[in-house]
Amino acid sequence: MTAVLAHVGGVQLAPLQLLPQLVVAVLYLRRCATLAGTPRAVPGWRQGCFLGGLGLIAVALTSPLGHMADEVFWAHMAEHLLMADLGALLLVLGLTGPLLAPVLRIRAFDRLRIVTHPVVAVVLWAANLALWHVPVVHEAALDSEVVHAVQHLTFVSLGAAVWMPLFGPLPRPTWFTNAWALGYVLMVRMVGAVLANVFLFGGGAFYDGYTPGVFDLSREADQVTAGTVMMVEESILTICLFAVLFLRTARQSEEQQLLLEHAAARGVTLDPARARRAVAAGRGEELRARIDDRAAGA
Repeated sequence: MTAVLAHVGGVQLAPLQLLPQLVVAVLYLRRCATLAGTPRAVPGWRQGCFLGGLGLIAVALTSPLGHMADEVFWAHMAEHLLMADLGALLLVLGLTGPLLAPVLRIRAFDRLRIVTHPVVAVVLWAANLALWHVPVVHEAALDSEVVHAVQHLTFVSLGAAVWMPLFGPLPRPTWFTNAWALGYVLMVRMVGAVLANVFLFGGGAFYDGYTPGVFDLSREADQVTAGTVMMVEESILTICLFAVLFLRTARQSEEQQLLLEHAAARGVTLDPARARRAVAAGRGEELRARIDDRAAGA
């Protein structure tokens, strides 16, 4: 026990683990600087979210938690939840359309938009989550740094993809209304809940790669603890997401109604569906300005 605590008691910097985050941060801030002072400037809160997401991923990798992940399953689970759930969510919140524009001009990256379609995103995310928890695949990641790095890459990238339909700047299918978004969150959380329950009630330990007896936990107790960590984190996150989506729905409904009333007052016919799309895309003010221009030119 003492040896384990001595091993994980301090932060150990890992330059190779931090390098990708540093490169992405530099590129992100450079693009933000280019857009600064223009109508397309990236708001400060979005920049804070993106950099916070990178920081959270770096902390998960290099903090004592990251080193404990080699010893106990519950720490490995917490590390992945910090990266793939919270870190990826913050990264998505930090993105805007103008910020991504140069990347999307590259055909190969533009074609990856399909990954952010709600159906594609949730299927790929769920399949990836299930794959990495198959015992032989999971233990391969424990035994190989390269496989472990691939695991982290897919968790973060597909974690970001699954949040993009909810909070990303790319266009969403017209059918993906706020009501569908609530159902989408519920579906994502149900997938996680199924896996968490497998760990809680699945019987014996599935993985042999962790060290038994660390923190006086057997492999079985370690697995139950990991399932509990997953269940608690996802429950809290789901409640927060539902609250945000409910508030967003109320705000957008009010903004849509105000646009319709504004158009009626100016003698301009406005299709409610058009108003809904503009508000959902964050272009309510643009539509209001067009209504004013059309009324002035009439």
